[in-house]
Amino acid sequence: MEKLKFIDLFAGIGGIRLGFETQGVECVFSSEWDKNAQDTYEANFGERPYGDITQLAPGDIPDHDILLAGFPCQAFSICGDQKGFSDTRGTLFFNIEEVLRVKKPYAFMLENVKNLRSHDKGRTFKTIVQHLENLGYFVHHTVLNSLDFGVPQKRERTIIVGFRENISFSFPKATASRAHLSDILEDDSKIDKKFFVSDEIREKRYKMVKPGFATPSIWHENKSGNISALEYSCALRAGASYNYLLINGNRRPTPRELLRIQGFPESYKITVCYTQIRKQLGNSVSVPVIKAVAKEMLRSIREKQPSLSQEKQLSLWKES
Repeated sequence: MEKLKFIDLFAGIGGIRLGFETQGVECVFSSEWDKNAQDTYEANFGERPYGDITQLAPGDIPDHDILLAGFPCQAFSICGDQKGFSDTRGTLFFNIEEVLRVKKPYAFMLENVKNLRSHDKGRTFKTIVQHLENLGYFVHHTVLNSLDFGVPQKRERTIIVGFRENISFSFPKATASRAHLSDILEDDSKIDKKFFVSDEIREKRYKMVKPGFATPSIWHENKSGNISALEYSCALRAGASYNYLLINGNRRPTPRELLRIQGFPESYKITVCYTQIRKQLGNSVSVPVIKAVAKEMLRSIREKQPSLSQEKQLSLWKES
């Protein structure tokens, strides 16, 4: 089969692209408006993404088989104001819809926060699905947790997949075993002292954490000030404070550890400052999750087996 082509919208630092490229598909266009994310993307993929997608006519985008987009989630996140479509970031979904309408790719995959499904009592998500179905796509959706796909991070995300034919598709199942923090953490003795917190912060955290925590662990301070020491990271956040996550209550995770928490390869280049890489990874995806979804999507596209419901309909038709 001829190599399938995809586009990478709201590309961030290319986490979705990494997941799909493992399946032998080719990226023919990328778009990301943030300049620092563009720098990171260019350093790792050799191309600089197009800027503001709202300023590009959909007809000018190259033809492609699969549209991929991790469209901005702040408008729907429980950590934000949850303004949804009244937030300009929420309305960017309609730019995706217009590209799908004009370019008519065979398939798409969209990624967003778990809360997208429940935002505005489910009305927002219902609107999104209806718009996608009105374009002629057969839509599948679920919530996947990064913890189930080999990275030590509890990150639940809504995944929406669609095809122009009613073919059989199943979301990937959880992997057999979970990753351990010990597999991704660096040796404290080799880490720059700038990553270690002050004695004051350390003592404050130790007073607040519940006794009996495991080691190694990542300490998470929530909005109410409570401290949880867990054997995995909570979801990385773009706008969180510097001390939002601490390794064993003593230090901040390094850029390489943050990349590992999201499942990025060791070869991935770090070219921006710590503040930016934290933001970029908080906005990114867990690569193994996307890889697992990509594998199932490509299997469905190549095999094009009718869905179970379609098979049942054909059976009934033959019997009649």
